[in-house]
Amino acid sequence: MTDALDKTALEAAYARWAPIYDYTFDAVMAPGRRAAVAAAEHCGPRILDVGAGTGLEFPLFAPSSNVTAVDLSEIMLRRARDRVLQKQLRAINGVLVMDALRLAFADGTFDATLAPYVITVVPDPEATLDEMWRVTRPGGELVLVNHIGAEAGLLASFERWLARHAPNLGWRPDFPWARIGGWIERKPGARLLERRALQPLGLFSLVRIGKGEA
Repeated sequence: MTDALDKTALEAAYARWAPIYDYTFDAVMAPGRRAAVAAAEHCGPRILDVGAGTGLEFPLFAPSSNVTAVDLSEIMLRRARDRVLQKQLRAINGVLVMDALRLAFADGTFDATLAPYVITVVPDPEATLDEMWRVTRPGGELVLVNHIGAEAGLLASFERWLARHAPNLGWRPDFPWARIGGWIERKPGARLLERRALQPLGLFSLVRIGKGEA
C-alpha cells in the first residue's frame, strides 16, 4: 500500500530537515539508536544501515563491525560522510545514495539490516521490508525502530490530524502496527523476535524480525 509520501516529497522534506536534523532529533532518538545498533551487532558484523541520514548512529558501532549505510538524501549523506571522516569511524565502509525500494546488493549479503526511524518514512513500507528481507541472510534479522501510532484515544486522534501534514513532515505520525505485523504474518520464514517500547516515554519501539528459511 502506497500513500502521500512519494520520493519527491521525501527528498524535499529532508533537504529542509538536514541543517537542523542533528539538533532536533539526536537526544530524543538516541536510546532507540543504541538499542538498534546493539541488536544488529548481535547478529554479526555485516550490517546494512538503511535510511542512515546524517549518521547519528555511526559512532555507536563497534570498530569490528562492517557497516554499509544508504539513504535517499544526498544532502543528509554529506553530513554523514563528514562524520565518518571527522571521527575516523572504522566501522563504516560505505555511505551510498540509494533507494530503499531498490537495494543494489545481492540476496543474503548482510547479517542484519537496520532501519532506524525509516519504515514510517518510505513511500511503500511493505516493499521496503521485502527489499531489506532479500538482502539479509537466513538466520539474520531486520531491526527496526519507529514510533507506532496509537490505536485509540486522544493521542490517536491527534496523530490522525497530524498525518494530514505527512508530506511536509517527512513521516507518518499515525503509522499502525498492523502494517508491520501483517507483513510478518504474510512473509514465509518471518518471526517476530521482540517488540518493546523504548525511552523516552515509550515514544518509539524496537522491533526485531528473525529470518528463517522460507
